[in-house]
Amino acid sequence: MIISNLTGLIGVALLLIAFFLNLFGFLGHDSRRYQLLNAAGAVLSCWASYTIGFLPFVVLEATWCAVAVAALLGATHTR
Repeated sequence: MIISNLTGLIGVALLLIAFFLNLFGFLGHDSRRYQLLNAAGAVLSCWASYTIGFLPFVVLEATWCAVAVAALLGATHTR
């Protein structure tokens, strides 16, 4: 297995774990662990997508990571 596939697999697994834990109430959407899982999964998936040249997923995952990091830093606000 090439490194980009393994990296992408780990990244997607982290994103799905975060989704599962949130969906079933183990982690809240405002939990630092939830946002860390999202940020880590997104950055790994972004890098893997970049290495295989799939730009749409690079944009998606970079945005996902930026939002998770902003939430971690408390930069987001509620209405």
